[in-house]
Amino acid sequence: MTALDDAFAAVPERVYTHHPRWGETVHRSDPEAIRRDIAALDVRPGDRILEIGTGSGYSGAILAQLCGPHGQVTSIDISDELVARATAIHQERGVRGVDIRVADGLARYPSSAGYHRAVAWCAPPRLPRAWTDQIIDGGRIVACLPIAELPSTTLIATITVEEGQPWVHAVTGGGYAQSTETAVDDALTIPGRWVDYCDYQPDPSWIAIGWRADDPQRTGARASLDQLLHAGYAETYHRAPPAWRSWSLYTATLGDPQVSLVSLRNKIRGIGHTTPHSAAVVLADGSVLADSAHSPSLAALRTWLIQWEAAGRPTADSYPTELVLHENDLAGWDLRTYLPPPADQR
Repeated sequence: MTALDDAFAAVPERVYTHHPRWGETVHRSDPEAIRRDIAALDVRPGDRILEIGTGSGYSGAILAQLCGPHGQVTSIDISDELVARATAIHQERGVRGVDIRVADGLARYPSSAGYHRAVAWCAPPRLPRAWTDQIIDGGRIVACLPIAELPSTTLIATITVEEGQPWVHAVTGGGYAQSTETAVDDALTIPGRWVDYCDYQPDPSWIAIGWRADDPQRTGARASLDQLLHAGYAETYHRAPPAWRSWSLYTATLGDPQVSLVSLRNKIRGIGHTTPHSAAVVLADGSVLADSAHSPSLAALRTWLIQWEAAGRPTADSYPTELVLHENDLAGWDLRTYLPPPADQR
């Protein structure tokens, strides 16, 4: 067995996620995703680690196993309730080497900086400079980063920091909940960022549009969502269901402002093309909805699907990426992806 295997075997997940006294928590990540990202983090004995998003405490306990008695995990979370819960479970299990604090994950937390490693279980608007500033030269960050200003349009990036400059080492598909400025009591039904209009009845439906700069009153977003909730045309994509993560990444990378993301009645998501006057999306189950059979948005969506299939439904590691410096509001770096070369040239 590897050190990673030993660490996961030593920490009982359900004690943290379904504690007999503290109960179940929805603020937890999938164990397979945690394992994937901790493997990418490449923790070594003696490392100082910054964990952004304490959650149930499960991942912090694993990190403590990996860095050992000479290392230190500093775990921060915006929720004082989650911090108290995880602290109590750690104490009950005799876990040492994890210091949990209430703090804003997007801000600098200097307690044990510089850190050798940092990992985030939430999606910030971009890679914050506050994170890279706390990492020692040659250190590593694993974080969920947006590739477009649309909810759930993210990649998991493994980043190395050299002389304060971050570099993308690798990316893989995946995502976590958006970071929030205040604690939330439950899993967010409606994302906190980049939702342009929401219809709350009878169940929440929302839309995020890439053309929001041209729709300051959100009347266009509202019209587009209404067209999809009362679609005048439906069909099934001939190669249904689509490979959703690949399709999401491909459309985000197009850079077309008409790319839009919807959630219909809190049941199913769709990605497609919208304007103030037309709308068409393919849903995660392969259903296609449009305002009409002759919709300009439907024609555009079909073209995108043809291009995506011709590209071979590319996976995350097919896309060239870079980090682009952003100095306004939250200073840091935006993760950008570029269309991969044709499938027969890879």
